[in-house]
Amino acid sequence: MSRITLAHTTLVRASLTLALASSTLAHATNGYLPHGYGTQSKGSAGAGVAMAQDTLAAATNPAGLIDLGNRLDVGIEIFSPDRSSSIVGNAFGPDQTFDGNSTRVFYIPEFGYSRVVSPNLSIGLSIYGNGGMNTDYSSNPYARFGATGPAGIDLAQVFVTPALAWRFAEGQSLGVAVNLAYQQFEARGISLFSGFSQDPAHVSDNGYDSSTGAGFRVGWQGSFGDHVTLGASWQSKTQMNEFEKYSGMFADNGDFDVPENYSVGIAIKATPALTLLIDRQRILYSNVPAVGNSAALLFAGQPLGSKNGPGFGWKDTTVTKIGVVYQATSALTLRAGFSDVDQPIPAEETFFNILAPGVVEKHYTLGATYDVSEKNAFSVYVAHMPEVSVTGNNSIPPGMPPGGFGGGNANLRMQENAIGFAWQRKL
Repeated sequence: MSRITLAHTTLVRASLTLALASSTLAHATNGYLPHGYGTQSKGSAGAGVAMAQDTLAAATNPAGLIDLGNRLDVGIEIFSPDRSSSIVGNAFGPDQTFDGNSTRVFYIPEFGYSRVVSPNLSIGLSIYGNGGMNTDYSSNPYARFGATGPAGIDLAQVFVTPALAWRFAEGQSLGVAVNLAYQQFEARGISLFSGFSQDPAHVSDNGYDSSTGAGFRVGWQGSFGDHVTLGASWQSKTQMNEFEKYSGMFADNGDFDVPENYSVGIAIKATPALTLLIDRQRILYSNVPAVGNSAALLFAGQPLGSKNGPGFGWKDTTVTKIGVVYQATSALTLRAGFSDVDQPIPAEETFFNILAPGVVEKHYTLGATYDVSEKNAFSVYVAHMPEVSVTGNNSIPPGMPPGGFGGGNANLRMQENAIGFAWQRKL
């Protein structure tokens, strides 16, 4: 079997694996986007705008593909979030805490491929889980308001990203990638909000729905001397088709786009063996009405699902990523990293976000790659995201239905752990 045929066969198998895994894929680190893409990059806290470490680089900065050669990366992440919420000071019942962990472990595959077309042109393909959110409450936090059955949501997003990188001058490259997106969503146990919707039949308990869409990413990477490389990358908003089964829940008749984001980064080669990476990323959640619009619109009389209607009230976030890469021996590379994000949920918006408590902030990561032969290597990384709690600030509307829910506050809590493994093959 030729190398190209082998790569194509692997690609098809990876695509099918990702499609099957999408129903259990969930991320909730930087809001609901992952802290990085690719096992090697994740080991250094997801930093990589100015230095590509594996072929998932197209998801961060496609310009970095120019330096990766002919290569294949296949990996999997085991992701374990711990999420809960509480309701306090509410007129409809006593203070109570709810565990959202009926589903505790998620498996997130990744696939990357790059090929050199000419000395100044490379192409690549990445397939990865872009983001997601899952809560699974066996005891429904909204039961005191009339909800029945278990409650929660399950959002999964998968990107297929073909990319091209062009070296237009010595040490300078540009990249472009097309983001082909697939997402699916389910909401359970929140039918009490149907009475607040323009489309009551399409708010809750309609099973999984899916949508597709597209966007693009462009990037630049440039070396300045032997020790400093800079990078910049911008991803457009990914325009998605509407979730028809949840057209009464999300603003604009079920529209749920993937937010625009952009990043800048620097790689500093401090010694021949040690490289320092620093990235800054901005995620524009507020430009997606279903995510960024305030739930206060609902309590002011604007129905769910309406044009520019109520959402989860997430604010834009800034992520700082710092990573180090150390070439310990000719065969062993060690990594470590730290990142911090301004969690996106204001204290006034916690009532709806019982369903989506994406509040973790700090990320601590370690990683390593070992070359087992001239062409094969294995990588591993681990991450810990410490517990963060958000205490509501008058987040439950006072008064009685239909205008109020008895006042008080919803409080949110989340922590996370992850471990990832990958195999790299030079082709």
